[in-house]
This record gives sequence, C-alpha cells and structure tokens, in this order.
Amino acid sequence: MNNHINNSTQDYYSYNNNLYNQPSFDQNDAQISLYNPYQGYIRGNLFPNLYNPYRVATPFEIEPLNEQAELLTTINSLDFALVDLNLYLDIYSNDKKMIELYNQYRFQKNNLIDQYENKYGPLSLNSDALAKLPWAWNENPWPWER
Repeated sequence: MNNHINNSTQDYYSYNNNLYNQPSFDQNDAQISLYNPYQGYIRGNLFPNLYNPYRVATPFEIEPLNEQAELLTTINSLDFALVDLNLYLDIYSNDKKMIELYNQYRFQKNNLIDQYENKYGPLSLNSDALAKLPWAWNENPWPWER
C-alpha cells in the first residue's frame, strides 16, 4: 500500500513539474496583440491575455515632469519590454516576429540612451559617455537632482 501512495505522489509531482515551464497562453494570441512598451510597463506585462489587474482596475499612469523624466520613462518602458520579450523568446526561440520586435525595441532603447546621455550625462558605469575626459560619472547634478 505504501508503494501505491508513493507512486501516486510521485506521479502527481512529476505531472506538475512537467507543466512548470509551459505558458498559460496561446502563442498565436501573443503575436497578434501586445501592449506597447509603455502600456506593458505600467501593467507589468506586455501580453494582454496574461495581464492581471490585481486590485486596481486601471494601472497608474506615469506623468513625467520634464523632458529628462520623459526620456527615462521611455527608456525604462523599452527595457521592461525587452525583458518580457526575452522571457517569451526563452520558450519560443523561433518566433521570427518577436525576435524582430525585440531587435526593434533594443535599437530604439539604445538610440534613446545615446540621446539622453548626450544631453544629461551617463546613465550607467558601462556608458560610452564615460570614455571621454573629464570623467563624467561624478559630475553634478545627478539625474534625480534635475
């Protein structure tokens, strides 16, 4: 009798582990409709059929106070979209449309980072803006002080 219980328990766990990495959405739906990077950023998900509004029916809209904040918000939303698409591509590595979208967002983000850094200074320690003299990382004001 113990063997039967152990086998049932083992089958149960084996079944659940086999489903662990399976997405709970249809790949074709994901290709047809995605939120744009900003919409996905404020919702926490690019895929509308996976979006769960939690306790708030309408996500909080970000209202940048100036051009610098608007650039940072756009860069952050594209960065979020890249991470979300990366997770999708981990499962569907041959999805050409999503790879193209990933590269489009990556290109847009890199262009916006260049635009931001030319105007406001480096965003990270691996920035190309730091390759020049004088050393710009410790220049004031910091991004959050502007």
